[in-house]
Amino acid sequence: MIERPDVDALMAGELGQWLAAQGVVREEARRTSNARFVKAGLIFTPLVIAVLALGWGGQFTFFLLFVIGAGLGAWAYGPRSAAIQQTKEGINTALAAALGLAYVHQTEAGAGFQRAKTYRMLPGYSRENFEDLWHGELGGHAFALHEAHLEQKRSSGKNTHYVTVFRGPVMTIAAGRSFHGVTLVERSGKHQRFGFFGEKEELEVDGQVLARVDMVHPGFEDQFTIYSTDQVEARYLAHPTYVEKLIALESAFAGQKIRTLFKDGELTVLLETENMFESGNLDAGRDRELVEECVGQFMAMAELAGALNEARR
Repeated sequence: MIERPDVDALMAGELGQWLAAQGVVREEARRTSNARFVKAGLIFTPLVIAVLALGWGGQFTFFLLFVIGAGLGAWAYGPRSAAIQQTKEGINTALAAALGLAYVHQTEAGAGFQRAKTYRMLPGYSRENFEDLWHGELGGHAFALHEAHLEQKRSSGKNTHYVTVFRGPVMTIAAGRSFHGVTLVERSGKHQRFGFFGEKEELEVDGQVLARVDMVHPGFEDQFTIYSTDQVEARYLAHPTYVEKLIALESAFAGQKIRTLFKDGELTVLLETENMFESGNLDAGRDRELVEECVGQFMAMAELAGALNEARR
């Protein structure tokens, strides 16, 4: 099992020194951004007053005002955003090094994401974005994680907009054993029968039939539903300790709707959350708290990897 990084040691070492210097950068970004917001207000407020006074109403006029206002807001917030991102990348890079992992901010979809699409673990979407890739070995097993943000295009009359349908980590962990079948574990209630008469007994995915697995653990089916091509293996993989770690992982990320897939010797985990290693901020007083939170999130994943790869009971 992976050793928990010592937050005190991290903050007393190079990371703490870098964050101390970064405090000056963040304060300057705050001042610059505040000054820009004042200037933006001085530009935008008279513009709105003039439009109203001249009676230049209409949908196009208000749309143009919205675009101008959004542009001014983005310009004003720019220095804050850059400083926050720089701080986040610095903390995450240092934490990854302490864990023996590599970290990069910009990335593409990984194998776990493609597998999740194949097995319908993700909703339909129109555009995608990926960032914050962590990869290497976790607890002696190949590990990769990145954040996915999926949006679906919606239309209302002549107007179109994008709505977030999924945001969260997509994680893969190599297992210490091969899998004979394919097993999907999801929160109960996702695959309802027509008319909401209970859940489906089978799912046909990628040319395979995954049958619903009856679990003997009390209360298990109130929280999760399992579909698998191998009933015996599914009961072995999704044992009570493993389920406890799934719930702990949800809690660590303040997330929901966790789902996992056992296939091709890897565990793929998806979790919907807004809180994934968000260690960047302008308040230097919160640095240690956020580093501690990131460590806790990684340790929850390490424990899940351990539950997956524990010796046969």
